[in-house]
Amino acid sequence: MISQPASVFIIVFTTINIVACLWLMWWTARTRVSSSDTKQSPAEGVGTTGHVWDGDLEELNNPLPRWWLGLFILTVLFGAAYLIFYPGLGNFRGTMGWTSVGQHEAQVALQRARFEAQVASLKDLSLRELANNGSAMATAKNLFGANCAGCHGSDARGARGFPNLTDNDWLWGGDEQRLLESIAQGRHGMMPALGSALGETGVNEVASYVVSLSGGKAPADWVSAGEQRFAMLCAACHGADAKGNQMLGAPNLTDNIWLHGGDFDSVRATITNGRDNQMPAHQELLGDTKVKLLAAYVLSLNEAEKHAAN
Repeated sequence: MISQPASVFIIVFTTINIVACLWLMWWTARTRVSSSDTKQSPAEGVGTTGHVWDGDLEELNNPLPRWWLGLFILTVLFGAAYLIFYPGLGNFRGTMGWTSVGQHEAQVALQRARFEAQVASLKDLSLRELANNGSAMATAKNLFGANCAGCHGSDARGARGFPNLTDNDWLWGGDEQRLLESIAQGRHGMMPALGSALGETGVNEVASYVVSLSGGKAPADWVSAGEQRFAMLCAACHGADAKGNQMLGAPNLTDNIWLHGGDFDSVRATITNGRDNQMPAHQELLGDTKVKLLAAYVLSLNEAEKHAAN
Protein backbone atom coordinates (compact mmCIF):
# COMPACT_ATOMS: atom_id res chain seq x y z
CA MET A 1 0.00 0.00 0.00
CA ILE A 2 1.46 3.34 -1.06
CA SER A 3 0.55 6.81 0.18
CA GLN A 4 -2.59 8.45 -1.19
CA PRO A 5 -0.77 11.33 -2.95
CA ALA A 6 1.53 8.83 -4.67
CA SER A 7 -1.46 6.70 -5.67
CA VAL A 8 -3.25 9.70 -7.20
CA PHE A 9 -0.09 10.70 -9.07
CA ILE A 10 0.30 7.21 -10.55
CA ILE A 11 -3.37 7.08 -11.65
CA VAL A 12 -3.26 10.52 -13.27
CA PHE A 13 0.14 9.98 -14.89
CA THR A 14 -0.88 6.58 -16.32
CA THR A 15 -4.20 7.87 -17.63
CA ILE A 16 -2.54 10.84 -19.33
CA ASN A 17 -0.04 8.50 -21.00
CA ILE A 18 -2.82 6.25 -22.35
CA VAL A 19 -4.72 9.23 -23.74
CA ALA A 20 -1.50 10.65 -25.19
CA CYS A 21 -0.79 7.36 -26.97
CA LEU A 22 -4.26 7.37 -28.54
CA TRP A 23 -3.89 10.99 -29.61
CA LEU A 24 -0.45 10.35 -31.10
CA MET A 25 -1.78 7.44 -33.17
CA TRP A 26 -4.68 9.55 -34.41
CA TRP A 27 -2.38 12.41 -35.24
CA THR A 28 0.16 10.29 -37.16
CA ALA A 29 -2.58 8.36 -39.00
CA ARG A 30 -3.59 11.40 -41.06
CA THR A 31 -2.04 12.50 -44.32
CA ARG A 32 -0.81 15.99 -43.54
CA VAL A 33 0.24 18.64 -45.97
CA SER A 34 1.33 22.01 -44.63
CA SER A 35 1.74 25.01 -46.87
CA SER A 36 5.09 26.00 -45.41
CA ASP A 37 7.08 22.81 -44.85
CA THR A 38 5.48 20.24 -47.12
CA LYS A 39 4.38 19.96 -50.71
CA GLN A 40 2.21 17.67 -52.76
CA SER A 41 4.07 15.10 -54.86
CA PRO A 42 2.49 15.19 -58.33
CA ALA A 43 3.67 11.66 -59.11
CA GLU A 44 2.45 10.02 -55.94
CA GLY A 45 -0.41 12.26 -54.91
CA VAL A 46 0.97 12.05 -51.37
CA GLY A 47 2.13 14.86 -49.14
CA THR A 48 5.83 15.19 -48.44
CA THR A 49 7.67 16.53 -45.42
CA GLY A 50 9.73 18.93 -47.50
CA HIS A 51 12.98 17.05 -46.79
CA VAL A 52 15.02 16.36 -49.92
CA TRP A 53 18.30 14.42 -50.23
CA ASP A 54 20.62 14.11 -53.21
CA GLY A 55 18.59 16.59 -55.13
CA ASP A 56 15.54 14.48 -55.86
CA LEU A 57 15.07 12.03 -52.98
CA GLU A 58 11.98 13.22 -51.08
CA GLU A 59 10.55 12.04 -47.74
CA LEU A 60 6.87 11.21 -48.14
CA ASN A 61 4.37 11.91 -45.40
CA ASN A 62 2.48 8.62 -45.58
CA PRO A 63 0.09 7.72 -42.73
CA LEU A 64 0.63 4.57 -40.65
CA PRO A 65 -0.56 1.36 -42.35
CA ARG A 66 -4.07 0.47 -41.16
CA TRP A 67 -3.06 -2.98 -39.85
CA TRP A 68 -0.18 -1.48 -37.89
CA LEU A 69 -2.41 1.25 -36.48
CA GLY A 70 -4.96 -1.41 -35.52
CA LEU A 71 -2.31 -3.35 -33.58
CA PHE A 72 -1.33 -0.20 -31.67
CA ILE A 73 -4.97 0.49 -30.80
CA LEU A 74 -5.50 -3.10 -29.63
CA THR A 75 -2.37 -2.83 -27.46
CA VAL A 76 -3.64 0.36 -25.80
CA LEU A 77 -7.08 -1.17 -25.26
CA PHE A 78 -5.51 -4.29 -23.78
CA GLY A 79 -3.45 -2.15 -21.40
CA ALA A 80 -6.52 -0.18 -20.32
CA ALA A 81 -8.52 -3.39 -19.75
CA TYR A 82 -5.64 -4.88 -17.75
CA LEU A 83 -5.57 -1.85 -15.47
CA ILE A 84 -9.30 -2.25 -14.88
CA PHE A 85 -9.16 -5.93 -13.97
CA TYR A 86 -5.74 -6.10 -12.26
CA PRO A 87 -3.78 -3.80 -9.91
CA GLY A 88 -1.62 -1.18 -11.59
CA LEU A 89 -3.26 2.17 -10.90
CA GLY A 90 -1.87 3.17 -7.53
CA ASN A 91 -3.87 1.62 -4.70
CA PHE A 92 -6.69 0.46 -6.98
CA ARG A 93 -6.70 -3.34 -6.61
CA GLY A 94 -8.57 -4.11 -9.81
CA THR A 95 -12.01 -5.64 -10.18
CA MET A 96 -10.61 -9.23 -10.15
CA GLY A 97 -9.13 -8.80 -6.67
CA TRP A 98 -5.90 -10.49 -7.82
CA THR A 99 -2.66 -10.10 -5.88
CA SER A 100 0.74 -11.68 -6.41
CA VAL A 101 0.79 -12.70 -2.74
CA GLY A 102 -2.58 -14.42 -3.07
CA GLN A 103 -1.48 -16.29 -6.19
CA HIS A 104 1.75 -17.36 -4.51
CA GLU A 105 -0.10 -18.65 -1.47
CA ALA A 106 -2.53 -20.55 -3.69
CA GLN A 107 0.32 -22.15 -5.62
CA VAL A 108 2.15 -23.05 -2.42
CA ALA A 109 -1.03 -24.62 -1.00
CA LEU A 110 -1.55 -26.61 -4.21
CA GLN A 111 2.05 -27.83 -4.26
CA ARG A 112 1.87 -28.76 -0.59
CA ALA A 113 -1.35 -30.72 -1.16
CA ARG A 114 0.26 -32.62 -4.04
CA PHE A 115 3.32 -33.37 -1.93
CA GLU A 116 1.19 -34.54 0.99
CA ALA A 117 -0.65 -36.90 -1.35
CA GLN A 118 2.64 -38.35 -2.59
CA VAL A 119 4.01 -39.03 0.90
CA ALA A 120 0.73 -40.01 2.57
CA SER A 121 2.01 -43.52 3.20
CA LEU A 122 4.97 -42.15 5.18
CA LYS A 123 3.09 -39.99 7.66
CA ASP A 124 2.66 -42.63 10.34
CA LEU A 125 6.27 -43.82 10.30
CA SER A 126 8.62 -42.85 13.11
CA LEU A 127 11.78 -40.88 12.43
CA ARG A 128 13.86 -44.05 12.74
CA GLU A 129 11.66 -45.83 10.23
CA LEU A 130 11.81 -42.90 7.85
CA ALA A 131 15.60 -42.73 8.23
CA ASN A 132 15.78 -46.34 6.99
CA ASN A 133 13.39 -45.74 4.08
CA GLY A 134 15.39 -45.13 0.89
CA SER A 135 12.57 -43.44 -1.00
CA ALA A 136 11.78 -41.12 1.90
CA MET A 137 15.44 -40.18 2.35
CA ALA A 138 15.84 -39.42 -1.36
CA THR A 139 13.01 -36.89 -1.02
CA ALA A 140 14.42 -35.60 2.27
CA LYS A 141 17.86 -35.10 0.72
CA ASN A 142 16.32 -32.80 -1.90
CA LEU A 143 14.47 -30.93 0.84
CA PHE A 144 17.70 -30.50 2.77
CA GLY A 145 19.51 -29.20 -0.30
CA ALA A 146 16.76 -26.64 -0.95
CA ASN A 147 16.21 -25.44 2.62
CA CYS A 148 19.21 -26.26 4.82
CA ALA A 149 22.38 -26.63 2.72
CA GLY A 150 22.80 -22.87 2.44
CA CYS A 151 23.85 -22.75 6.11
CA HIS A 152 24.87 -26.30 7.02
CA GLY A 153 26.49 -27.20 3.70
CA SER A 154 25.45 -29.82 1.15
CA ASP A 155 27.23 -32.47 3.26
CA ALA A 156 25.61 -31.15 6.47
CA ARG A 157 29.02 -30.67 8.08
CA GLY A 158 28.40 -27.01 8.74
CA ALA A 159 30.85 -24.14 8.85
CA ARG A 160 32.01 -21.56 11.37
CA GLY A 161 28.85 -20.40 13.14
CA PHE A 162 26.72 -23.21 11.63
CA PRO A 163 26.62 -26.57 13.43
CA ASN A 164 27.88 -29.83 11.97
CA LEU A 165 24.83 -32.13 11.89
CA THR A 166 26.81 -35.36 11.52
CA ASP A 167 29.06 -35.41 14.59
CA ASN A 168 26.61 -36.32 17.41
CA ASP A 169 27.41 -33.06 19.22
CA TRP A 170 24.11 -31.29 19.82
CA LEU A 171 23.56 -27.88 21.35
CA TRP A 172 19.85 -28.52 21.90
CA GLY A 173 19.73 -32.31 21.94
CA GLY A 174 19.77 -34.92 19.19
CA ASP A 175 16.86 -37.19 20.12
CA GLU A 176 13.87 -37.41 17.81
CA GLN A 177 11.68 -34.92 19.66
CA ARG A 178 14.42 -32.31 20.04
CA LEU A 179 15.32 -32.58 16.34
CA LEU A 180 11.70 -32.01 15.38
CA GLU A 181 11.47 -29.01 17.71
CA SER A 182 14.69 -27.48 16.37
CA ILE A 183 13.55 -27.65 12.75
CA ALA A 184 9.90 -26.80 13.33
CA GLN A 185 10.23 -24.02 15.91
CA GLY A 186 13.79 -22.87 15.34
CA ARG A 187 16.38 -22.07 18.00
CA HIS A 188 17.85 -18.86 19.35
CA GLY A 189 21.12 -19.25 21.21
CA MET A 190 22.78 -16.27 22.85
CA MET A 191 26.08 -15.98 24.66
CA PRO A 192 26.15 -12.66 26.58
CA ALA A 193 29.11 -10.32 26.16
CA LEU A 194 31.25 -10.49 29.30
CA GLY A 195 34.06 -8.17 28.30
CA SER A 196 32.86 -5.26 30.40
CA ALA A 197 32.17 -7.47 33.42
CA LEU A 198 35.51 -9.30 33.35
CA GLY A 199 37.88 -6.69 32.00
CA GLU A 200 40.81 -7.55 29.76
CA THR A 201 42.66 -9.57 32.39
CA GLY A 202 39.56 -11.51 33.39
CA VAL A 203 38.73 -12.31 29.78
CA ASN A 204 42.25 -13.63 29.20
CA GLU A 205 42.01 -15.80 32.30
CA VAL A 206 38.61 -17.29 31.46
CA ALA A 207 39.64 -17.85 27.84
CA SER A 208 42.77 -19.65 29.04
CA TYR A 209 40.72 -21.90 31.31
CA VAL A 210 38.19 -22.69 28.56
CA VAL A 211 40.95 -23.52 26.08
CA SER A 212 42.59 -25.79 28.65
CA LEU A 213 39.37 -27.77 29.12
CA SER A 214 39.76 -29.32 25.68
CA GLY A 215 43.50 -29.89 25.93
CA GLY A 216 44.74 -26.50 24.74
CA LYS A 217 47.86 -24.89 26.18
CA ALA A 218 47.62 -21.76 28.35
CA PRO A 219 49.59 -20.15 31.21
CA ALA A 220 48.95 -22.08 34.44
CA ASP A 221 48.29 -18.98 36.55
CA TRP A 222 45.73 -17.71 34.04
CA VAL A 223 44.03 -21.11 33.97
CA SER A 224 43.79 -21.22 37.76
CA ALA A 225 42.35 -17.72 38.01
CA GLY A 226 40.06 -18.36 35.06
CA GLU A 227 38.59 -21.46 36.72
CA GLN A 228 37.39 -19.35 39.65
CA ARG A 229 35.89 -16.71 37.38
CA PHE A 230 34.24 -19.45 35.30
CA ALA A 231 32.56 -20.86 38.41
CA MET A 232 31.09 -17.43 39.21
CA LEU A 233 29.96 -16.28 35.77
CA CYS A 234 29.79 -19.22 33.36
CA ALA A 235 28.89 -22.37 35.28
CA ALA A 236 25.21 -21.39 35.52
CA CYS A 237 24.82 -22.09 31.79
CA HIS A 238 27.70 -24.38 30.90
CA GLY A 239 27.63 -26.38 34.14
CA ALA A 240 30.22 -26.70 36.86
CA ASP A 241 31.96 -29.36 34.75
CA ALA A 242 31.67 -27.17 31.62
CA LYS A 243 29.88 -29.96 29.74
CA GLY A 244 27.05 -27.63 28.72
CA ASN A 245 23.27 -27.68 29.05
CA GLN A 246 21.12 -28.76 26.11
CA MET A 247 18.02 -27.22 27.65
CA LEU A 248 19.67 -23.80 27.25
CA GLY A 249 21.64 -24.53 24.11
CA ALA A 250 24.87 -23.97 26.09
CA PRO A 251 27.71 -25.91 24.41
CA ASN A 252 30.00 -28.50 25.94
CA LEU A 253 33.37 -26.77 26.33
CA THR A 254 35.39 -29.91 26.95
CA ASP A 255 34.97 -31.85 23.70
CA ASN A 256 37.09 -29.76 21.32
CA ILE A 257 34.11 -29.16 19.01
CA TRP A 258 33.70 -25.44 18.48
CA LEU A 259 31.00 -23.55 16.64
CA HIS A 260 32.94 -20.27 16.41
CA GLY A 261 36.51 -21.56 16.75
CA GLY A 262 38.40 -23.03 19.71
CA ASP A 263 41.76 -21.24 19.50
CA PHE A 264 42.59 -18.70 22.18
CA ASP A 265 41.78 -15.62 20.06
CA SER A 266 38.40 -17.00 18.95
CA VAL A 267 37.42 -18.02 22.48
CA ARG A 268 38.55 -14.64 23.78
CA ALA A 269 36.43 -12.86 21.14
CA THR A 270 33.40 -14.97 22.08
CA ILE A 271 33.75 -14.15 25.77
CA THR A 272 34.37 -10.47 25.13
CA ASN A 273 31.65 -9.77 22.54
CA GLY A 274 29.23 -12.64 23.05
CA ARG A 275 27.48 -14.58 20.29
CA ASP A 276 23.96 -14.47 18.90
CA ASN A 277 22.93 -17.42 16.72
CA GLN A 278 19.49 -18.16 15.34
CA MET A 279 18.09 -21.18 13.57
CA PRO A 280 14.89 -20.06 11.75
CA ALA A 281 11.60 -21.89 12.31
CA HIS A 282 10.47 -23.99 9.32
CA GLN A 283 7.05 -25.19 10.49
CA GLU A 284 5.00 -22.55 8.72
CA LEU A 285 7.21 -22.59 5.64
CA LEU A 286 7.37 -26.35 5.09
CA GLY A 287 4.55 -28.01 7.00
CA ASP A 288 4.54 -31.05 9.30
CA THR A 289 5.48 -33.74 6.79
CA LYS A 290 8.51 -31.97 5.34
CA VAL A 291 9.76 -31.05 8.81
CA LYS A 292 9.46 -34.68 9.83
CA LEU A 293 11.34 -35.85 6.74
CA LEU A 294 14.13 -33.35 7.40
CA ALA A 295 14.42 -34.47 11.02
CA ALA A 296 14.65 -38.09 9.84
CA TYR A 297 17.30 -37.11 7.29
CA VAL A 298 19.44 -35.40 9.94
CA LEU A 299 19.01 -38.48 12.11
CA SER A 300 20.13 -40.69 9.23
CA LEU A 301 23.24 -38.56 8.70
CA ASN A 302 24.15 -38.95 12.34
CA GLU A 303 23.63 -42.72 12.24
CA ALA A 304 25.73 -42.98 9.09
CA GLU A 305 28.54 -41.06 10.79
CA LYS A 306 28.42 -43.42 13.76
CA HIS A 307 28.71 -46.47 11.51
CA ALA A 308 31.58 -44.88 9.59
CA ALA A 309 33.41 -44.18 12.85
CA ASN A 310 33.02 -47.78 13.98
